[in-house]
Amino acid sequence: MSKITPAPGRPKRVLIYSHDTFGLGHLRRCREIAHALVEADENISVLILSGSPIIGSFGFKNRVDFVRIPGVIKLRGGNYVSLKLPLDIEHTLAMRASIIRHTADIFDPDLFIVDKEPLGLRGEVKQTLALLRDKGVPCVLGLRDVMDDPELLAPEWERKKVAPALTEFYDDIWVYGLPQICRPLEGLDLPASVEHRITYTGYLKRSPPMASLIPKLEKIQEPYILVTVGGGGDGEDIIDWVLRAYESDASLPYPAVMVLGPFMGSKLQEDFLARVDRLPNVEAITFNAQVDGLMERAVGVVCMGGYNTFCEVLSFDKRALIVPRTKPRLEQFIRAERAQELGLVRMLLDDDVREPATMSTAIRTLPQQPLPSQTVVPGLLDGRDNVIKLARQWVDRVRQPLGLQARR
Repeated sequence: MSKITPAPGRPKRVLIYSHDTFGLGHLRRCREIAHALVEADENISVLILSGSPIIGSFGFKNRVDFVRIPGVIKLRGGNYVSLKLPLDIEHTLAMRASIIRHTADIFDPDLFIVDKEPLGLRGEVKQTLALLRDKGVPCVLGLRDVMDDPELLAPEWERKKVAPALTEFYDDIWVYGLPQICRPLEGLDLPASVEHRITYTGYLKRSPPMASLIPKLEKIQEPYILVTVGGGGDGEDIIDWVLRAYESDASLPYPAVMVLGPFMGSKLQEDFLARVDRLPNVEAITFNAQVDGLMERAVGVVCMGGYNTFCEVLSFDKRALIVPRTKPRLEQFIRAERAQELGLVRMLLDDDVREPATMSTAIRTLPQQPLPSQTVVPGLLDGRDNVIKLARQWVDRVRQPLGLQARR
């Protein structure tokens, strides 16, 4: 990958917004994009706006930093509450919106990338988008490969008035995937002008971490099966299912390493760790930011099928058994189903019964399934390079503070 020649004048600045109410997906995707940009261009710096409570647990490269906005969390009923502060949600959102707007004003970026939520959480980015539009700053919406079932996404976006925002504020829309797997905005009634701004980048290829940063295993040795449930906030059923398989079948050919995730409840973690202690061929850690290093060394992966895990499975060419979440969104199911049809992974649906023998059989046969690389999908892992090229086109433009239509 060639380096970008620094443009004359001041160093270029990219601002990335990630609402991060729960989980690790948005933060990890934004971090990968930020690192790709600064690695390719020594004349670029990136600032990430994030509500993640654990953003400080991750390492960031030189010229990448973050601003932590007050956290919020979405309850099972769909309502939002402040994560830590004793404030009602409206006050918390107003504070977040103010921090976002003032940070954007002072940082004065040459490119603004918004992850997934076109107007931010409950519209908290709308004023910032208007501010940057008037300054002539190009704004890009970055979407993962799968959003949700179109029948569910369409009324949600209509309620949030997303279509007018795409027309009014966004110069470009990047989909970090391929149309062969999913067209995330298919079925939505979007203007032709918006459709023409959509670019499919391919998936974001990951690089293995430094060997010194990979978690050390104390109980088992390679080769092993890695079991990961992302942030862990809704992964207890899969952990339990795999544990029951190992508890009932001592002849499974490979040991297992489990990563429980930082958002799994402490009582659940304690119970799982106690069960793991009784098994000679299972080891567990609660969380490590370098879980991709564990994946690189695994003989196979059992996972939920979130975007970042899927990228790692493809990047490290790992046989994967995906047990997708189906609530509250069908995102993981849609991704896993299509990837299975292409021969990239195998999917196992959670039937709410979770017979140990079913999981034992799946784990036993996992090392025999084809590698993802045995299926040829052109452009599958070109996302990193394409994002760099697309970003360069925008940051190298001479800023013209005349509004969106005049700039296009």
